[in-house]
Formats: sequence, C-alpha cells, structure tokens
Amino acid sequence: MDEQRVRGRGGGPPRWWGHGPPWWNRGDGEGGPWTEQGVGRWPWRSTVLLTVFVLAGSKYAAEQQVGERADLDLFARILLVVGSGLLLWRHRHPVLVAFGTATAAMVYLGAGYPYGPVFLTVALGCFSAVVAGHRKAAWAAVGMLWAGHVLIAHWLYRWLPPSGDEPAAWGQEIVVAAWVVAIVAVAELVRARREQWDRERAERAQAARRRADEERLRIARELHDVLAHSISVINVQAGVGLALLDSDPEQARTALTTIKAASKEALGEVRQVLDTLRTPGDAPRAPAPGLDRLPELVEQAAGAGLTVEVRGEAPKLSPGADLAAFRIVQEALTNVVRHSGSRHARVRVDVDEADGALRLRVDDDGPATGADAGGSGNGLAGMRERAAALGGTIEAGPRADGGFRVLAVLPLKVEPLLKAKEDR
Repeated sequence: MDEQRVRGRGGGPPRWWGHGPPWWNRGDGEGGPWTEQGVGRWPWRSTVLLTVFVLAGSKYAAEQQVGERADLDLFARILLVVGSGLLLWRHRHPVLVAFGTATAAMVYLGAGYPYGPVFLTVALGCFSAVVAGHRKAAWAAVGMLWAGHVLIAHWLYRWLPPSGDEPAAWGQEIVVAAWVVAIVAVAELVRARREQWDRERAERAQAARRRADEERLRIARELHDVLAHSISVINVQAGVGLALLDSDPEQARTALTTIKAASKEALGEVRQVLDTLRTPGDAPRAPAPGLDRLPELVEQAAGAGLTVEVRGEAPKLSPGADLAAFRIVQEALTNVVRHSGSRHARVRVDVDEADGALRLRVDDDGPATGADAGGSGNGLAGMRERAAALGGTIEAGPRADGGFRVLAVLPLKVEPLLKAKEDR
C-alpha cells in the first residue's frame, strides 16, 4: 500500500498504469464509452464539439482552396453536419456509424467540396468500430472511402464538380492510404490495450471476491470454534447443575460458576472477532490464542467433566499456525465432550524435525454415545480447512479399540504465499 502511494506521487508509472486511465470508465456519462453502462449514454458533448470543429475547419479550408474546389453551400454543410451527427450513435451502432460517416465523406468529396477535417468524422467512426470489436467492418468502411476517392480523383472527376478539375496525383493517394492505415492501426492498438485492461479488471474483481470468500470462511471457522467449545461446556454444566440443584446445591453452584467463566471467555473471543470486522486493517487488541493456552483448555475441559492428559512441548510457531493448532485441539476436545462416553482424553504434541512438521494427536477411549450437544456438524470440516490453509493434513476416525483419534500434521514453517495471506 505504501509503495502504491509513493509511486502515485512521483517516481514510476501512474497508479492507473496496467489497468486503464481514470477517464477510461467515464466518457461522456458515468459509464465508460465502451462499457455496458456507457452504451446507454449519448456522447452529446464530444459530438457537438466535433461538429463545430468540422464546420469551422471546412470553412477555413474552403477559403484556402478558392478556385480549386467548389464553394461550401447549404448541401455541403448538411453533409458535414450529418457525418458528424452520426457519431452520436457510435457506441450503440458502431458499424452503421462507420459506414455512414464514410458514405457522407465520399459524397462530400464527390461533390467537389474542399478537402478538410471531414476525414476526422470517418476516423472517429472507424476508431469506435474497431474498439468495439468490429474490425472487419471498420476496415471495409475505410477501404470503401479510399476506393471511392480513387475513382473520383482519377476517373469520375470529368463528370463531377468542380468544372475543369484535373486528376489528382498518385502520390496523394499514397498519403491518404498511409493516413487510413495509421488510423486503423491506432484503433487496433487501443482495442488490444482495452481488452488487456478488461482482463486485468476482471482478474482483480475475481481476486477480490476470492479474498472475501476466504475471509468469510475464516470468520465462520473462528466463530464456530469459539462458540462450539464454550457452548458445549455450558451445555454439560447446565445439565449437571439442573441434576444436582436440589440434592447437591454446592456442586450446582460450581457448575454455574463454570458456566459463567465459559460464557465470559466466549463473549470475549467473539468480541475480538467482531472488533476485527468493524476495524479492518487494525491490529487485534488481544493476541490470538495459541498452544501456550493449552492449560486453559485442560481447565475448561475439566469443568465439563473431562480429564485431559497433555504430553510434549509446544514449539514456537507463526501466529497463523499457532492459532490453527490451538483451534484443532480445542475442536477435538469439544467433540470428545459432545460425542464420546469417555471422560478421559490424551493430547500429544510432537515435533518432527526431519519432516519439519508439528504433529498433534488427540485420543479418547470411547465409545461414541451418539448424543448431540447442539453442534453444527462442521467441526471436522473446519479443522481440515485450517490445516489445508497451512499446507497440512487432518486424519480423524475411530480406532480399533473403540476410541477415536484426531491426528493433525502442520508444517513448522509457513510458505511465503501462505505467510502473506496470514499477515493480511
């Protein structure tokens, strides 16, 4: 972002370089001259200015060609206005405008009127046709004009005004042909550049949509993991409290205390996620949880009646990998609380230096209860998404002895591309 600001102020190409200049999408209306929005706009201003210029330029040309060409009369001015006025439709009907301006110019020259900016209307009409993708039509229109000019200047001049006219020099035809080729070449260049800008604009829009989708998935995973664990603890403790409310009030009080602590933590983490949404780009107010908070998970699991044994030391990980590892363990323990009849779970943390990977294994002795504590069923999918985002894997399934195992393998070093995404 800072680089863009520096390049926009000084050294280096302007900010729009590579995806179109600012005026490209404005034109005479809000939409660009060759965009779907611009098709509904009428280019009044440019057409009126061009018409005034063509009339004034033709008058000046007539004064310079007195005795050589016919004087401008009402018919000549009508032809000039018609040729320029057709450009109002150049965004809607570029092919008709290209042939219409070429025909008006050919009639104008056939009537013996002075050479002048009449060719400008043809140039703009054919330019619009090429940029709109009608290349063959534009080439045919300028070819028709050039062929008509050759016929008029070297054969039909005997029967057309002005009287006493002589054939034009062939060198003049070469100049006219060079101008025609130059006009079409410039139009082709603009068309190719416009297509490139459109592709880049579509790629940027697709990338923005992809980033938005990834962010939505990340937020959904985060909220799921935050709420699923805490709500499971609250659900279990609420059941304990209700069962013991009359027979053992002190134990019921302990369950209510656990519910209060779990709900407070869940509210804090949800608030942190929502604060990130409200202030995009700002650093979070609290550090993201990591494996250093495993003791807190063990304590919360104990409040839900689950004894957790932790083996191994957590290595230093990047923030994204550390958060993913914490959430995977949290979700695995939540699933034990929800779905397992075992009240004992084991968490093992191993570092494989040879493979450069962190291995997280969560086991319980089962059996599965088949009960549902209100989960969404997206826990395993969320774990797999977190692992895949870092280039890791998740294996989850029942063991031969009736228990259940979750095995996560995460790389210790995040690839540069994943690191950039994580920093965003």
